[in-house]
Amino acid sequence: MCLIVFAWQVLPGVPVIAAANRDEFYDRPATPARPWPEHPHIIAGRDLLHGGSWMGITTTGTNGPKFAALTNIRGPAERRENAPSRGDLVADFLKGTLPAADYLQQVVARGDVYNGFNLVLGDRDQLYWYSNRGGDDPRNGLPLEPGRIYGISNGLLDAPWPKVLRTKAQFASLLCQGAPEDAYFEMLADTTRAPDLRLPETGVPIELERQLSPVCIEMEGYGTRTSTVVKLYREGEPELHERFVQPLG
Repeated sequence: MCLIVFAWQVLPGVPVIAAANRDEFYDRPATPARPWPEHPHIIAGRDLLHGGSWMGITTTGTNGPKFAALTNIRGPAERRENAPSRGDLVADFLKGTLPAADYLQQVVARGDVYNGFNLVLGDRDQLYWYSNRGGDDPRNGLPLEPGRIYGISNGLLDAPWPKVLRTKAQFASLLCQGAPEDAYFEMLADTTRAPDLRLPETGVPIELERQLSPVCIEMEGYGTRTSTVVKLYREGEPELHERFVQPLG
């Protein structure tokens, strides 16, 4: 998952609304979002290489349905090939029974063994963001402030990357309008590249920064594979809707 914008306790009756794109190599095998056979209360996509996930919900839980999502931190110089799969962080939370705060304590204790990541998780009453590259951000690992819209790409929470700023603004507008679901998917399909002067510096060549700058990425062999919209309601069943993105060429 390489872009996620989410509203936390912004709309009455809908504590969590999230819209996200998953960017990945096209040849990395994965299953679409659906109930997991051995854990039918989980609805999530699944990475078939390591068994984890990038985003999902549960239909049940001690405190009602749960939500979790993950993005990687882009840091090629820091990447370790032998690090454990970050997708397990989402899968283990959804499979387990621990409240978000208790689960997060376990993640923090072993966070340095993973390559860089952002993890958003919680339920209808509490939502958290944690990054093992979060440094001194006072929000890291603590309950997020309600009544706000947040955004994450492959930097830290609310890092002012062009795609994050643009999508947060559009997302807020759609929420205010009471827009239909299709409008969120249209937002996630934006392939506009950012101007060079606004590109982040993440340690990759400038041409690659350009290619990675759109909300919806189109490259040879790599790009946005799925778009997802999630809603957790105060009452009633949660919703997860996923659409596949046609690869370039």
